[in-house]
Amino acid sequence: MIKSRAAAHETRTVLITGASSGLGKALAGALAREGDRVLMVARNRERGEAARNELAAATGNERIELLVDDLASQGQVRSLAGQVRDRVDRLDRLVNNAATAFHQRGLTEDGIERSLAVNHLAPFLLTNLLLDRLRAAAPARIVNVGTQIDTAMDFEDLNFERRRYRMMRAYGQSKLGNIHFTRALARRLEGSGVTVNCVFPGVFRSNLGGTDDAQGPALKIFARLFGWALTKPESAAERVLYLLDAPDVAGISGEYFGNRRPIPMPAQARDDTANERLWHISAAMTGLEVP
Repeated sequence: MIKSRAAAHETRTVLITGASSGLGKALAGALAREGDRVLMVARNRERGEAARNELAAATGNERIELLVDDLASQGQVRSLAGQVRDRVDRLDRLVNNAATAFHQRGLTEDGIERSLAVNHLAPFLLTNLLLDRLRAAAPARIVNVGTQIDTAMDFEDLNFERRRYRMMRAYGQSKLGNIHFTRALARRLEGSGVTVNCVFPGVFRSNLGGTDDAQGPALKIFARLFGWALTKPESAAERVLYLLDAPDVAGISGEYFGNRRPIPMPAQARDDTANERLWHISAAMTGLEVP
């Protein structure tokens, strides 16, 4: 059955992307147990429905709803935002969790390198389209799930048209975008009652996209040989839940967290000029008019 929530933590509405497996599913389950209304976003309807039904049965919470969307498509991201807006007048928590990596370079229907489209531009677009719902729920919180790869973005070649494509280079660049986005958005949300932070949840068991093309042979071999030794998603979820729930981070925004404390971020992400540059590039790439 649903655990009772203290009076100071009334029922909230939470949106989680990439929620049909791994970290996203673990988060959805934990929040459902707390009594929240959970909007789960999944790319595959069959897997999403299976995850939703499993969590509803395990938690006794029927306020778990499935939204199907392919975050690689900006049209579908806009459709997702529209569905959320139709369902809720306020959004208390947004977790941009979905991420993937691709063994080979490919472009989306929008002409964008796929990992950049899913890992950075999708949360950038979705969050901006839902900001009014988040402001309506203030104090509200946004958590962007990042990774810990010390890299830099090549603003002149985000699509890897000039550089040699490497899966982890593209993945690292796109996930660095999460920190740039967090920093730039935090400045724009000052005084709104909405905070945004990025978190590195650690290395845990994950299918990193769940497709043959996403994983590639190297990741499959690693998962078979060493997957058992990695942290469970439920343990990784604790780092995210801390940023969603903890009173002591209520007024903190624009930071990069590890295990319940801020951690160093790549040098480029500490540069406000770089943050603003990526913000405007992202706005242009998504056709979004934003301040």
